[in-house]
Formats: sequence, structure tokens, C-alpha cells
Amino acid sequence: MADILFIKTSSLGDVIHHMPALTEARARAPEARFAWLVEEAFAPLVGLHPAVDTVVPVAWRRWRKSLLMPATLREIGSSLRGIRAPHYENIVDSQGLLRSALIARAARGRRHGYGAGSIREPLASMFYDVRHTVSRALHAVDRNRILTGLALGYTPQGEPDFGLDRARFRASGPRYAVLLHATARAEKEWPEAHWIALGSALANEGYDLVLPWGSMAEKARADRMAASLPRARVPERQPLDSVARLMAGAEIVIGVDTGLLHLAAALGVPLVAIFAGSRPELTKPVGSGPMTVLGAHGAPPTLDVVKAAVAALPR
Repeated sequence: MADILFIKTSSLGDVIHHMPALTEARARAPEARFAWLVEEAFAPLVGLHPAVDTVVPVAWRRWRKSLLMPATLREIGSSLRGIRAPHYENIVDSQGLLRSALIARAARGRRHGYGAGSIREPLASMFYDVRHTVSRALHAVDRNRILTGLALGYTPQGEPDFGLDRARFRASGPRYAVLLHATARAEKEWPEAHWIALGSALANEGYDLVLPWGSMAEKARADRMAASLPRARVPERQPLDSVARLMAGAEIVIGVDTGLLHLAAALGVPLVAIFAGSRPELTKPVGSGPMTVLGAHGAPPTLDVVKAAVAALPR
């Protein structure tokens, strides 16, 4: 029975975009054992994927804040020993960054990754045993599926399947809409006044409103918006498996280009995606549910356009 290690450490959207590759790999190699190395914050979500046998958490985001502290160095050493202990038939690094390539190098097995012309950090390709050419013009989901197929010896076919069953996570209760206003990059944001106007319209239709957040600045923004909206709540921070259940229960999701938007799409939740500072042709949400993608890099949609898309969306 083959042991295979996949390396996709972060961010949330990238992790979700790798899930269809695991679903397809499991269908092609049902007897294999799959391990997924991922940042510790995303481990609860990865653990929900039925194809993943073992989750291998790392804490690079936390380690880099105190990289030279003895306790951090001990933790890094222990983590590397754990990564090196198993022997894998194949190691697939779909992150394509220097740090992920170094992790791949520390693991034992045949290392696959992108060729130098296929990634943003070409130096990473030096650490792979097998280098594969995959166009950078493709959507991230397609790139992950193609790389995995090349590494494991098959050609991807069919629509992507994220392996997440919405019905499994969805609970009965009041209908609510999730407003994904928060993003780490200011150029991806949509104006607060637009969110308040849209949220007010949804509340008038009988929806409760949920405004998630990830940082304290985003929480302050969510609190401001909730204070101006009826039927709105700002949830506490939760691990990502709980967030997946929150997203699965929504009747509709409206959001900017952020990781939780891709989680909603992976679950098949009806959604409207708002693009303002990124390119939808490369990172638009992908999934089986009803969705409308609006805007483009440097050209966010107007409030009226978003309202019309929300009204037209099947629910």
C-alpha cells in the first residue's frame, strides 16, 4: 500500500483549491494512504476531507515570530523529525514556494513539484526530484489537479469535487446570510456603506445576517456594520471545522475574494462573489452550487449590480 504526502500549507483559499486533487487521487488510488502537511490553523478543515488519512500540522506562521528562540527551535526540530520518520512513495508539493520545497526536501520519498517556469519562486524547483510543467495561466484548482495527476500517473478528468458534503454539516434553524466583508488586502475590499445597504435589504427579506472576521481590524469593521444593521451578529472566532458548519448552514453567501468564499463554494452554498483587487480568471470560486462572479481587478461591481445578482440567485 503506497504512502503519499501532499504539501499545501496555506493560505485558506489555496488549501481549499487543493481539495479536488485529493478527491481525484483517492478515486485513482483507493488503497493508498494519504497524508497532508498543512499549517496548524487549517488542520481542522483538512481533517474533514474523507480522502485524508493523516494530517501533519506545521506552525511556520507562529514559528517565524520567534524563530531564534530555543523553544521554537526545539519545536521545529521535533516537527522535522516527525516529517522525516515515514517513508513516502511520492511527495507532492503543490505549494511551490521555497519554504514548502525545503519541507519536501526534509521528507523521505520521491519529491514532485512544479518546474522553475511554473511557479512564482523558481528556486524551489531545485529541491524536487521530478519537476513538472504546468501553465501559470490556469486556475489554481486546475494547476493542483494537473500536478497531482502528473506525479501519480493519471490525467485529471471531470468537474472538480472538493470532497465536502454540505448536507453532512448543515443543521436546521433560522435562515441566514453570511456577509464575507473581511479580506487581508485593502484593494479587495468592498465599501462598508454598500455592505450595510445590502445587509439591510436582506434583513427586510427575513434573513438573519452573520459577519465573520479574522483579525481585530476586521472584527472592528464587522462590529461597526452590525451596529447599523438589523438582525446582524458577529460570531466569535472558531476553528475551521466549525466555520465550515457555519458556512454550510447559510442560505446564501455574499463575499469578496477571500478564503471563506472559496469554502462556501466548495460546500455548494449559493453565493455571489465580489472581485475588486484580484483576477477572477485565476482565483474565482469553483463549486457545484449556484454562483455569480462579479467585478474584476480594479473594477468592483456597483451596489445595484450586486443586489440584482443576489435577487436572481436560486436558493
